[in-house]
Amino acid sequence: VKYGINHKLNVALLIGGVSFGDQEQKIMRGADVLIATPGRLLDHFERGKLLMTGVQMMVVDEADRMLDMGFIPDIERIFKLTPPKKQTLFFSATMPPEITRLTETFLQNPVRVEVSRPSSASENITQGLVASHGGGSKRETLRQLLRKAENFKNAIIFCNRKRDVAILHKSLQKHGFAAGALHGDMDQRARMVSLDNFKNGDISLLVCSDVAARGLDIPDVSHVFNFDVPNHAEDYVHRIGRTGRAGRKGIAVLLVPVARRRKAERMLVDAGLSPEWSGPPSAEDIRKLDQQRLLQDEIFKEET
Repeated sequence: VKYGINHKLNVALLIGGVSFGDQEQKIMRGADVLIATPGRLLDHFERGKLLMTGVQMMVVDEADRMLDMGFIPDIERIFKLTPPKKQTLFFSATMPPEITRLTETFLQNPVRVEVSRPSSASENITQGLVASHGGGSKRETLRQLLRKAENFKNAIIFCNRKRDVAILHKSLQKHGFAAGALHGDMDQRARMVSLDNFKNGDISLLVCSDVAARGLDIPDVSHVFNFDVPNHAEDYVHRIGRTGRAGRKGIAVLLVPVARRRKAERMLVDAGLSPEWSGPPSAEDIRKLDQQRLLQDEIFKEET
């Protein structure tokens, strides 16, 4: 919406989590450009407020993310509601088979443009791995890293689960950090408040799930912390891609519990990355320390 502010275009934003009323007013006065989530776009169509027979250009952004979130059937339906003759642009960080099938179905002789190899991270990002134990010890490790971080301005902290976002958010606030949360169970207004507070500097930490990993436009994030090891190399690359943007330098840290070391190493190999271990002892050092403690344990000695 902001990009079109200086053009003589009527722009309407159709997203879930907010009332239909204001959106319907913008549609009824006529819109040159619709920026929409698939579900809310179809909601307006089904309410008889929207016709798409005059669409001349269709842009599908974050196509692979829409696949992950189950939106592809909605995208297919939207394609069928628009004229076959139009310009279509697909933007996708990866090209899984389902996305390739979609492009082959709805695009005619498309030109493929790649700006970087798959799962590649920006060279402006300094990456590091930090070993830790789980639970409260892991949160303490994060707090130490935050307090000792160099050139720190702000940070986005990623968790794999919404429940863990809430737990970590409350823990950071309890220990005096100015932190906000962002995850899929929050309504749109609450998300916007958290984002605005982060952008304005009212909070310096934003704890979030992968709902924020793609599409966030915050150009000056100094640090990214992966509190949990992501499930896929692509998720890792997109997470750390929130820093080191627009030519700036950034720092990305991955916290790795001992039990997750192999998973983390496989994921990084898949991404073609080899960050160095830093900070607290490595997972191998911790394993050796645990073995030494076990050998020194009186019960263990008695049993042997």
